[in-house]
Amino acid sequence: MIDHIDRNILRHLKEDGRMTATALAAKVGLTVAPCHRRLRDLEASGVIRGYKADIDPAAVGLGFEAIVFVTLRQVDRSTMEIFENRVADNPNIVEAQRLFGSPDYLLKVIAEDLPGYQRFYDAELTSLPGVERLTSTLVMKNLKSNAGPPV
Repeated sequence: MIDHIDRNILRHLKEDGRMTATALAAKVGLTVAPCHRRLRDLEASGVIRGYKADIDPAAVGLGFEAIVFVTLRQVDRSTMEIFENRVADNPNIVEAQRLFGSPDYLLKVIAEDLPGYQRFYDAELTSLPGVERLTSTLVMKNLKSNAGPPV
């Protein structure tokens, strides 16, 4: 069970995942050893899934975003498994959710610009297995991303 100290640890790590155990301990009011033990427990239990750099896509030439709604022709186990594996392996698809109802999937795609997205759409998205319909919505402005759950 996650208590208020663990939640406090998680809040601080959401803001700075590179914080040292010593700095984290000071922020949450623990000595280093118990703080480090709690941190290891949160990692071992899967509450903390990993640590990543938060990279600005525009800063690396990928400032164009689109949300793509995907409807499959048939929703059987084999088609979904192949589709989901191809989506997971594609680095330009940075988020993907399987949905209840219609459409079947929501994908977040990044590209360098509109012509780059069009090339990606034509070459990659249309070749995904089982696709019946693709509907794209272009992102005008990203207000909030990768916020994670409230802790």
